[in-house]
Amino acid sequence: MLELKDLNVYYGAIHALKGLNIKINVGEIVSLIGANGAGKTTTLRTISGLEKPKSGYILLEGMKINSVPAPNLVKLGLSHVPEGRRIFPKMSVMENLELGAYTRNDKNNINSDYKKVFELFPILQERKQQMAGTLSGGEQQMLAIGRGLMSRPKLLLLDEPSMGLAPIVVNEIFAVIKNINETGTTVLLVEQNANMALKLSDRAYIIRNGELELEGKSEELLNDEKVRKAYLEG
Repeated sequence: MLELKDLNVYYGAIHALKGLNIKINVGEIVSLIGANGAGKTTTLRTISGLEKPKSGYILLEGMKINSVPAPNLVKLGLSHVPEGRRIFPKMSVMENLELGAYTRNDKNNINSDYKKVFELFPILQERKQQMAGTLSGGEQQMLAIGRGLMSRPKLLLLDEPSMGLAPIVVNEIFAVIKNINETGTTVLLVEQNANMALKLSDRAYIIRNGELELEGKSEELLNDEKVRKAYLEG
């Protein structure tokens, strides 16, 4: 589904990603784990066209997408739910979802997808005419994910979906991510809660200072003593 090859990204003189190599297979949930500032968000922003790599390749289903504009990537099946949700607070829940489908013109299928989002997040149906800015943090995260799903993505990029949420809401969000994956969407997950991310995902990459530190099956990384001490304890 997705492959990053020797990816280098700079912010001015700062070398943010240093020769990063990542591969995501169709149907997987893959976690990207690391400390703050490791380059996780930069990785997602580069994949989705918001940052441009200085060198290396990004391949989506075998197609090089380095220079493809971000809106066109949505049409190719890529959807990015950013850190901090980035919903439109002065628009209604329904209007936010409509914007998620802005690249589409298949009206019948769009209507069907509204129903799917409301099945995943019933509270959004109850609040569909409410201004998005008046929702709770958990409801805003649900809306951000729902908006991302309205483009019918093949690959969903999720950046810190549990940030700032109560544990019960986090559990609900993670159950929905699992459901989304089981119904056919490949997921790349950046998540501060490394323990939950590893329990949810099939494989994981750990990055440190923009470089790949470790990769493997999530179950194996959960039981790795060094990983536990660095990312799972405390």
